[in-house]
Amino acid sequence: MINRVILVGRLTKNPELRYTPTGVAVANFTLAVNRTFTNQQGEREADFIPVVVWRRQAENAANFLTKGSLAGVDGRIQTRSYENNEGRRVYITEVVADSVQFLEPKGAKQGGGNNFAQQGPPNSGNNNNNNNSNHPNQDYPPFEDPFANDGKPIDISDDDLPF
Repeated sequence: MINRVILVGRLTKNPELRYTPTGVAVANFTLAVNRTFTNQQGEREADFIPVVVWRRQAENAANFLTKGSLAGVDGRIQTRSYENNEGRRVYITEVVADSVQFLEPKGAKQGGGNNFAQQGPPNSGNNNNNNNSNHPNQDYPPFEDPFANDGKPIDISDDDLPF
C-alpha cells in the first residue's frame, strides 16, 4: 500500500510552532494549492490543506516560512479523531510532512517575477553583529546573476555544448 503526497503551494498564515511536553518541536500550517482547472466563471480555485511537520523541519519551517511563502511538501495523509467539548467525534485529515522545501528566497514578493538577482541569501545585509547560527548564509556576498546580459557576445565552441 502507498500513502504518499507531494504538494506545492503558498502558506495561508505563518506556521505555528509548539513543543510537546517531552520537548519535540511540531509546527502546523495550511498550504493553499491551486487546482489545475477553472470554475464556470473562469477563476482558478484552491484547496486549503493542513500540514503538520515535526522536529528540526518544524523549527526550520517556523523560522524561514511566512504567510505567502511558496513551499513544497512531501509526506503522507493521516486521519485522526477526538471527542470535542460537546461529546461529538471530530475527524481531522492532514498531511504529515517528511520534508518541507523552501521554493523561493525569504522575503520574495508574490507574483513579482524573479527577484533572485536583486536580493541575496537570507540575512545577507550589513547586519554582521547578529551571529545567529540559524542563518549560516549571512556572510555570503549578494547573489549576482552570472547570465545577466552585459552586452558582450558569449564565446562558446560547439564542442562545449551538451547537445
